[in-house]
Amino acid sequence: MLDDLHALVEFAQAGSIAGAADRLFRTPSAITRQLQRLEAELGAELLDRSVKPPRLNSLGSRILEQARDLLRRTEAIKSVASRDAEPHGLLRIGLAHALAEGTLIKPIRALTEKYPKVQLRLLSALTGELFQRLLAGELDVAVVFLPEGKTAPSPLVTNIIANDRMEIVQSAAGVIHGDWESLSRAPWVLNPSGCLLRASLIDQMERAGFTPIVAAEIHYNIHLQLALIQSGYGVGLLPARFIARKNCRDTVEVLRPPSFDLRLSVAIARIAQLGALEKAVELLEDGTRHLFEPAKTTKAISASRKRVLASRPTSRPHK
Repeated sequence: MLDDLHALVEFAQAGSIAGAADRLFRTPSAITRQLQRLEAELGAELLDRSVKPPRLNSLGSRILEQARDLLRRTEAIKSVASRDAEPHGLLRIGLAHALAEGTLIKPIRALTEKYPKVQLRLLSALTGELFQRLLAGELDVAVVFLPEGKTAPSPLVTNIIANDRMEIVQSAAGVIHGDWESLSRAPWVLNPSGCLLRASLIDQMERAGFTPIVAAEIHYNIHLQLALIQSGYGVGLLPARFIARKNCRDTVEVLRPPSFDLRLSVAIARIAQLGALEKAVELLEDGTRHLFEPAKTTKAISASRKRVLASRPTSRPHK
């Protein structure tokens, strides 16, 4: 019916069947058949054939208004599904709590500046909750941390854009040793239960025969976690690049117990098809990847390095 409605619109625009045929690159008889077929489907005459050339009757004029609106909406639907169209519409982005910090403002602003017709809606949550919202159709894309080798649940698509590692840290003035037994006696500042990285840490500790004492479960605020660790409240688990960006060399100490290795991936998890929003998501991926590429390998001072520095004699000035 859409093709027949298109013929009706072109007939009204051209003022004749021959004119509509020229506009649609068809024969006049083909246009006549389309209009007759449309009248048969609607069960009503749309043309006044008592005059030459035929013209729309009153009902045909009302149908014409609806046909134009329907064809416009059909084109809008096609543009939503088309990768070639300019990105537009609502893009719902989820951010894992550990990534919901000021550095992500830059790629988000770049997206809105390049594609002003895209409206963003942001949500910060735990990675597991973001996956659930993606699967429920409540989000289009999510920027998450994943333990290395893990992917988002099917049928979500996972695109790894950067890598990082998690570090166990305490205050620079802390006295906790870097072994699992000492760490099992220390108070911990961690993400809430349900965090995949917390689960990986606990798994590694339990395989060594120990369990952490959780003294604080901090929701949604990696900066508060860092502040508590710096104050000496407890030990914690933070991304290495976050520590480097915050210039924490003099305020925290990295502890590396035997066999501890918790690497992670920064990933974009998303539904399979985003149509016209594909280019906007690709720009978000590129911008987020760029945030991690220039990060330096400067590390907070480790426990072993701290002891070596402390054991060195103080140099004396030359006389």
